[in-house]
Amino acid sequence: MSRLARPTDGRMIGGVCAALARRFGTSATTMRAIFLLSCLLPGPQFLLYIALWILFPSEGKARSAW
Repeated sequence: MSRLARPTDGRMIGGVCAALARRFGTSATTMRAIFLLSCLLPGPQFLLYIALWILFPSEGKARSAW
């Protein structure tokens, strides 16, 4: 299983959607659309995004740790 890390390329804001798209084998645009559509539903989507932004290391930092 690959380690989740925010890529240095393909980021728009924090790279969370790009990291999740790489993990699940889809495009970053698709993942962003899913996130935006989920914002129409009640729930803590923005808080989850911020938490994942903090928890997922940047791609360069993730490589240096291993």
